[in-house]
Parts: sequence; C-alpha cells; structure tokens
Amino acid sequence: MLEGLEVSILNLSECKNVIDFRIDANTYKKDYLKTEAIIQTKGFKTVEELSVSVQNFGAYSLCNFINFTDEGIPFLMTENVRHNFIDWNIQKYVDLQSHEMLYKSHCRKGQVLVTMAGEYLGRVAVYDKDFVCSSNQAIAKVTLSSQQNPYIISTFLNTRYGQNQINRLKTITGQPNINMSLIKSLKILAFSSDFSKAIENTINKSEQKREQSKQKYTQAENLLLQEIGLQDFTPSEEAVNIKSFKESFGISGRLDAEYYQVKYEQIVEKIKSQKHSSLVSLVNISKSIEPGSAYYSDEKGLPFYRVSDYNKFGLSQPDKELTNSFITDNKELIEQLKPKKGTILFSKDGSVGTAYLLREDLDGITSGAILHLQVKNTKEILPEYLTLALNSKLVQMQAERDAGGSIILHWRVSEIENVVVPIISYNKQQQISKMVEESFRLKQESEQLLETAKQAVEIAIEESEEIAMKYIDANGSK
Repeated sequence: MLEGLEVSILNLSECKNVIDFRIDANTYKKDYLKTEAIIQTKGFKTVEELSVSVQNFGAYSLCNFINFTDEGIPFLMTENVRHNFIDWNIQKYVDLQSHEMLYKSHCRKGQVLVTMAGEYLGRVAVYDKDFVCSSNQAIAKVTLSSQQNPYIISTFLNTRYGQNQINRLKTITGQPNINMSLIKSLKILAFSSDFSKAIENTINKSEQKREQSKQKYTQAENLLLQEIGLQDFTPSEEAVNIKSFKESFGISGRLDAEYYQVKYEQIVEKIKSQKHSSLVSLVNISKSIEPGSAYYSDEKGLPFYRVSDYNKFGLSQPDKELTNSFITDNKELIEQLKPKKGTILFSKDGSVGTAYLLREDLDGITSGAILHLQVKNTKEILPEYLTLALNSKLVQMQAERDAGGSIILHWRVSEIENVVVPIISYNKQQQISKMVEESFRLKQESEQLLETAKQAVEIAIEESEEIAMKYIDANGSK
C-alpha cells in the first residue's frame, strides 16, 4: 500500500531527538533521515563547536536607520551569496555611518556566510575579500576557530549532506527561514587537512577563472565604448533642462522631470550621431507568462526562471519550479514558451534591462517579467554583440530614464522597442563577440570547478578521500 509514497514511520521518542521537537512531515523525509544516519556513523562536530562566533545583523529595527547610497561600502544581499561564491554584482551600498552602526553585519575574510531566509535560503560561501563590507539581516556570519578551513566547511554545507540538514530544519510556513541556533546545530563531518587544502585550491582556482571571465567581458565593453567614442564619457550632472510642452510631453508623453535630465539626452544624441537602429528593427520581441505563485513548487518540476535567477554573466539554478499539474495542463503552451538557443533574455521588471544570450535551449520557462529577443538578421548584427550593447551603459541609461520614478521598476515594451542601439562595423562586432565567448568559456570552467569540489566532498563521504583526490586531479586541472 505504501510503495512509491514518501512515508517515514518513526516513534514519538525519535522525534524528541530532533531540535525543537519537530513533528512536521518535512522533517522526516526519507532522504533527510538517510543523510542523518550517514552523518551519525562518521566523526562530526557542530558549527557551534567549530566556530568562535555565529552572528547576523542584530535588531531588525536597525533597517530604519540605514542610509543606502549609489556608491560607498558594499551591502551584501542574500541574492549575492551563491553556492560557494559571492556574486559581486552589488545593487546596494551604504555610507560609513550606516556601516559603523551595523557592526554585527560586517563580513570579514575567512568567514563562512549562510543565507537564513527567503527564496535564497541555504546558500553558503566563503567571504574571501580583504576589505570589510556590510550584509543584510538574512545572512549569518560564521567566524571559525583558527585551525578550521572555511572552504571545506562551505563546500560540505553546499553538498546534499549539508543542504538536506538545512532544508530539514528550516521552517516552511510563511517565508522559509532557519534561525541562528539551528545554524549552530548543523553537523560538519571531519576531513583531512590535505583533502581540505585540495578543496580550497579548487575553489580558489574557480574564483580565478571567474575573475578572468569578468576581465575579458570588461575588455569587450571597453572596445564597444571606444568604437563609438564614449570610453571617456562622463554624464552631465546638470539638474536643469528647460523644455517646452511640445518638446517634452508632446513627444514622449512624460511629465516627470527626471526623464528629461541632460545626461540622457547626451547619451542618445551620441548614439544617434553614428550608425544606429531601434531595437524593434533588429529583433523580434515575444513575451512569456506569469503562472502565479499558486503553481510554484519546491519539489522537482519545471524550472521557472525569474529576473533574480540570471544576470549578464549567466543563469543560476532557479529556486522555484512549476508544479506537475501546471505542466500537464499547459503542455503545448510550455513547449512554445521554452526559449531556444540564440534567444536573448531581457528583463522589463525589477532589475530592468538585464540581457543574457542563451547558448543552448533552455529546459524551462521564464516569468512574464523577461522578454525573449530573437535577432532578425545575424549578417547585420551578431547576437553576442547586441547582448553586450544592451548590458552596456548605452542602453542601461535609457532603461534608467524610462523606468525611473517607480518603487518597483517597470519598463514598458513600447519603450523597449524604441531603445536606440549603436551599429558598429561587422568586423568589430566579431572581435567583441569572440571576447564575450571567451569570457563565458572561462565562466563555465569556473562553474565546473565548483561542481568538482562539491562532487569530491560527496565522494569522500561515500567512498574515500583517496578516490576523491583522484577525482579532483582528473576534473580540476583546467
């Protein structure tokens, strides 16, 4: 009768051994119980036993006193913490006074960061920068004792043996979260110093590849700006721009003063002073759908990519999937909506104007906040070049102009269609495209190294460190 069902039968006395005396079914999934049984047969210590402190932001009321700025001291959000690396695409900064006030939120080199709440709960990475930055209230900072290797602990927590513990202990009512005492209770297996060092070297090699990837991408961006004479462009800070009604609302339909800032006129005029085109002339634009949160699932289903699941450097594994019932009821529509290789994903809501070129068919669908762009004529404009141009300040300033002034940014499709894109020589486009592809090759190698490290730790647990070291040698040499 129970064959094929997710059923675990335990005595009440066994439930009492779980922290907080948990009796919800999620706590006793078979995979979680299997993980617990394996860990119990090994030598382990808790996070609390391995650390000198585990702390986060402090009083939530401090949020009311933070002064966010366009520049300053980086403020890490949960979305910046990825599995074994930190994404430095920073959206928020704080001033020095706020930073000093948030002393409990400071991230220091060698700490293990653990995300505690929301859709990004359970991501773990080592903070490896020499400078100190602040972080939000949903990031725990684990300061380890001096003899501990943060990279092996971070990698372990990102394996299924760590993730199963985190997912087992998190609360799943309302916004998912895991509190500080539960983070302290996480069990960490012991590994040899030689194996730990091999994992650290693999993670560091991955970070080196990631930095090389970013440098190559920056070279491509600079070449584009150089080609159109904007490499030294400094936007005007002029606060006044006098326009007649005919010159303003009569053309744009906009009455908000921010839209008419001089810096926006300057960038558009510069692009228009040479060969250019409107985006709608270069691409076909199609929309996806928004199924609604009722169809979101934490279980295996159809990957559902939202704006937060990608940036100009690539896609991350989405935190949401769509239910099997939605897949069954919308089979034909889903096949039509799955983006194909060569599609440029382009965000119109939230972080507007983020473009990413798919290099293979996507086994999933995107939210309605992401447009799909298909280049009409690749003999006129290369998709790699266009994607870079869309991510450059040339288009980002147009996005800022059009979508500014709203609490939640929204860029209308009619405005996106009229985005002005520079068209440089085809030879230079090819040169830029090669740089971009080299950047993404390096990024892919970086990701493969992170996966190698994680797989090696799992092999060490399930087989032996000797076999795991051979796996690193075979797969981590790139």
